[in-house]
Amino acid sequence: MSRMKSSERRMKMILMLQEATGRITVDRMADLFSVSRRTIFRDLNALSEINVPVTWEEYSGYGILPGYKVPPLMFTSRELATIMVGLNFVKSQVDRELAEDAEGVELKVKNVLPDKLKVFMESLAGRTVVDPFLHYGSEKRSGGSWYLISSAISQQRAIQFSYQRKRDGALSERILDPYLLVFYRDHWNVIGYSHERKDLRNFVLDRMSNIEMRPEKFEPKAEIDAERSIFRFDGPAQDIGVEVVRSSFDRFMANLPTKLIKKSEVNSKIIKATFRFDNLDYINEWLLQFGDKVRVTEPEHLLQMRRDLLTRLTEQAGSVKK
Repeated sequence: MSRMKSSERRMKMILMLQEATGRITVDRMADLFSVSRRTIFRDLNALSEINVPVTWEEYSGYGILPGYKVPPLMFTSRELATIMVGLNFVKSQVDRELAEDAEGVELKVKNVLPDKLKVFMESLAGRTVVDPFLHYGSEKRSGGSWYLISSAISQQRAIQFSYQRKRDGALSERILDPYLLVFYRDHWNVIGYSHERKDLRNFVLDRMSNIEMRPEKFEPKAEIDAERSIFRFDGPAQDIGVEVVRSSFDRFMANLPTKLIKKSEVNSKIIKATFRFDNLDYINEWLLQFGDKVRVTEPEHLLQMRRDLLTRLTEQAGSVKK
């Protein structure tokens, strides 16, 4: 554990004693904070001096009197900077309700902070921008109540909603046992067990409407594995092989919409990557962002799709020039 200030350690000590199901010994606290027993005794005395009701039993250790509440918003400047990064990420979302909720949280935090920390927070407010392309470039939109869905997840309650099909805008009624909320670059999805399909399915929040929490509770069909649920496929998937210029490989991996299966070096400048995906049309267009930095090696069908797409783009560019 890295060295921390005594004030930060004592705050963490209060929270630890308050949340513990039993009492904690001095030796245990000294080990957790990587300090001496003497330092822990000094911390406990300091807590008593500021009227934190620390209790002690000879054979079991230390605790805090039941019912004691930690004074609110005892943040360090580092913790406050972390909060600002989180709030700015949420404010950058295209979901209007999420952005408005984040602004409300920021206002409440500012209103109760000590003056020194308030100045610090205000100085960061306009100088910490997370994902500027989303923050400045995307129009905010409504759709899908993330709070209602998150409440349903925590209570293990099914939801029913109307869902708009992407290709033709048609609405259908769905019932879902919600398991996960997942953010995919520019939109939120909920993953859960579909009563209609009898299987896991993804739903985009901004295409959901008339969401209601149903009275019945559900038991997950199996132990929820977040990684497996996120990277599963609704249809048959194919192995895709590409060769990536080394200087672009980190960007390629940061944007890859699935898991990497295999990676190997072709030479000092090229890395070969293999991944699995179920929508070749999507991958074909997705690869355009890398220009000539990525070359598809397999399957042959995707290679032909890329040739066809590039031919169409070339023809369009020629017609624009005319």
